[in-house]
Amino acid sequence: MNPTTRSNGGLRQRDLDALASAEHADPFAVLGPHDDGAGGQVIRTFLPGALSARVLARDDDRVLAQMEQGSLPGLFFAHVDTRSPYRLQIGWAGGEQTTEDPYSFGPQLGEMDLYLFAEGNHRDLSGRFGAQPMQVEGVDGVCFSVWAPNARRVSVVGAFNNWDGRRHLMRLRHNAGVWELFIPRLAVGETYKFEVLGRDGVLPLKADPLARATELPPSTASKVAGALGHTWQDQQWMEQRAQRHAYSAPLSIYELHAGSWRCELNEAGEVARFYNWRELAERLVPYVQELGFTHIELLPIMEHPFGGSWGYQPLSMFAPTSRYGTAEDFAAFIDACHQGGIGVILDWVPAHFPTDEHGLARFDGTALYEYDNPLEGFHQDWNTLIYNLGRNEVRGFMLASALHWLKHFHIDGLRVDAVASMLYRDYSRKAGEWVPNRHGGRENLEAIEFIRQLNDVALHEAPGALIIAEESTAWPGVSQPTQQGGLGFAYKWNMGWMHDTLHYIQNDPIHRAHHHNELSFGLVYAYSERFILPISHDEVVHGKHSLIDKMPGDRWQKFANLRAYLAFMWMHPGKKLLFMGCEFGQWREWNHDQQLDWYLLQYSEHQGVQKLVGDLNRLYRQYPALHEQDCQPQGFQWLIGDDAVNSVYAWLRWSSAGEPLLVVANFTPVPRQDYRVGVPFEGHWVELLNSDAELYAGSNMGNFGGVQAEPLPSHGQAMSLALNLPPLGVLVMRPGQ
Repeated sequence: MNPTTRSNGGLRQRDLDALASAEHADPFAVLGPHDDGAGGQVIRTFLPGALSARVLARDDDRVLAQMEQGSLPGLFFAHVDTRSPYRLQIGWAGGEQTTEDPYSFGPQLGEMDLYLFAEGNHRDLSGRFGAQPMQVEGVDGVCFSVWAPNARRVSVVGAFNNWDGRRHLMRLRHNAGVWELFIPRLAVGETYKFEVLGRDGVLPLKADPLARATELPPSTASKVAGALGHTWQDQQWMEQRAQRHAYSAPLSIYELHAGSWRCELNEAGEVARFYNWRELAERLVPYVQELGFTHIELLPIMEHPFGGSWGYQPLSMFAPTSRYGTAEDFAAFIDACHQGGIGVILDWVPAHFPTDEHGLARFDGTALYEYDNPLEGFHQDWNTLIYNLGRNEVRGFMLASALHWLKHFHIDGLRVDAVASMLYRDYSRKAGEWVPNRHGGRENLEAIEFIRQLNDVALHEAPGALIIAEESTAWPGVSQPTQQGGLGFAYKWNMGWMHDTLHYIQNDPIHRAHHHNELSFGLVYAYSERFILPISHDEVVHGKHSLIDKMPGDRWQKFANLRAYLAFMWMHPGKKLLFMGCEFGQWREWNHDQQLDWYLLQYSEHQGVQKLVGDLNRLYRQYPALHEQDCQPQGFQWLIGDDAVNSVYAWLRWSSAGEPLLVVANFTPVPRQDYRVGVPFEGHWVELLNSDAELYAGSNMGNFGGVQAEPLPSHGQAMSLALNLPPLGVLVMRPGQ
């Protein structure tokens, strides 16, 4: 051994150079304890900036050795005669630190963890990878791990090491491309990132893809999170959930953005702060109960760097955003909803991710999570990157994210965003701007396989949970079981119905006769999938106008049109979804930086719309005819679908027990006296709901509570009713007293 090597604890110059430049790919080969071949060990530690270091016995803090400093500043080494657990006592300019040596601990990730990770089948990544507080050999600390197979070196950095990438270089587990390191004496709440040395040099600091907590944006560091500290009280809900989620059960969803539903205002009436999850639950749960919705759906709450993306460009697929509190606060919110009889659905985004440099983009200097070719991997519309779901580790990452929310947070369903963009390789691309699949087609075979696996895994791992597709094309079998060749979703958003009916209702009533089929066309394909009728956030932003502001006519007609449209929607086959603010007729387009215009509820017309939505939900839930056969053709029967001249429609909704409800809609402002509609049963028919009633701020034209059927055949029925149809109104009637 030459003198230089001896004076540096036995290390060669190339090791010294690699440590000094933070380029050493195998720090455990040179740092920590190493046998001397005679029963003792050489201990080396690299502590740039340290003044001194000693080796202490871990059991009683006896001084085992004063460490020498070699030619490389910060490299300390010592020889001890026996092998035993030890600590390091480090002298810094600012004081003394005693800690265990990270390089004295062996690997912490098991071979099965790594095998399942590489295979894409690890179901609990958030419980094993990322940053995991644990105790090793009686020492508390945090085990960090990150997938970066093409990196030359990865370090954990944070305030605990002055963000110095030379201090905590990680160990590479070659068979999985995962780097790991146990750092003693770190605890929950510590901020950290990964410093990655790629092929072409050090990359921008990367947040942990598997972080379960983050700093508050615009800060971007990850935070060490402990096990979820919440004691669930929703056992009754979870036991009943599968029954509540049966296709024959009512499903009425209130979609909301957590930050802008309601905020704390200052004296000037401006937003002072967002409510945290617990405060939100206190206000939201009673409101949703009063309105009668069965579920809420939250715009994505996974941590996202840009608030203006509304969460649709998330970077932390395992961390609830810190904007509204901690993971425990979020769990308490879900628990409160469940105890209040309300399900919680999350929007979830496996289609793409933003290009922020601290995120997943070229994570180890290569296209790791995304496709390398921009014709496959870049969304021009959204300036985002596309997950390469053909890669086992990426597919496993996304599956584990879905299960993280469904299992750890008791989430009742995921609404999968932008499914159409996943299914088609030429989505929003011109000829020559996309890469065909291996068969020369436009279908994204990897994404299709992933979607089917997602739905099969969720069915097994989170029974009773709903996986819902936002899918806007005519792809067949979206909500058919995978065993039958379908994609396996529980429901599909009916975007065609939404576009057609909104186009119809925005026409001046004088022109509606020419668009009559736009309201009826949805019934042609209503049973090709299990559908949710969505009036979502996308319809009330970007200059599209709020729902009431889409309506033609004067103020009275706008409100009447809105009430009629909502009543039509609730009486139409399909489950329901309505975005916040639409339930009371907010005039202003939704703005994520402001709360809803609650002051409008001092006006009777806005109160009337809100009251109507509550009554529609109660009717929908109370009468099996309106929900039991939503997905079956025998639950619907046209009576009048061709009266374009009068813009009148009439139909029956049937329960499986043969109990009907009659729905009659008049989409002109012209009242119609003695309008005859055929019905299947004799006797008295009760008026259950009139969207023009005075309590909804309507003109109160109706049928005085009911009408007697007459033995005059009409519309293929033996009996008929002579009805007064209110202007721009919808009637709902049932047989009996």
